Amino acid sequence: MERFFRYALTALISLVALFQFVQVLTRYVFEMPVMGLEEMALIPTIWLYVLGSVNASREDTQIRANVLEIFLKTDRSRALLQALSDLISIVISIWMCWWAWKYFSYALRVWKETPTLYIPTFTYESALFLGLVLMTLFTGWHLLRNLRYLAGLRATPDHIVDSDFPETAEVHEFKILAEPQKDSHHG
Repeated sequence: MERFFRYALTALISLVALFQFVQVLTRYVFEMPVMGLEEMALIPTIWLYVLGSVNASREDTQIRANVLEIFLKTDRSRALLQALSDLISIVISIWMCWWAWKYFSYALRVWKETPTLYIPTFTYESALFLGLVLMTLFTGWHLLRNLRYLAGLRATPDHIVDSDFPETAEVHEFKILAEPQKDSHHG
């Protein structure tokens, strides 16, 4: 699964960048814009956003406010908070899946096409529904992992925080980014 997301997201972002490069080059350098390029670029762009969100749900690395997590002293209380957060997320995701399904079924029924290239719009309108279903499933999987820890069926929680020096994953990432880079050419 890791490999799929790595290659799919890399391919999609490369394709979006290529489309933007071609559009800038043809429009501003050659002064001859390519008709329909925006329509073609829309498909990988939307799938990039949606699959990026699915990947964040899979890795459990969505942006979140971890303020309460820092003040909780035990792994059990943090896992309980995370399980509650996952449960709320699932309820909201199911509600959003319902609306996304209604939109997707409407798109299939109407069968719209893009104005220039006549690409069926369901190729990108389906991304929202499929992405939300996958996000809901991954959030359910994380909820199950947290509940298993709370029930004593797992030895370690998903989110381990040092109670003496509470640090979130985001703080750790910022520290890595803030460290001076070692130049291999100058020792």
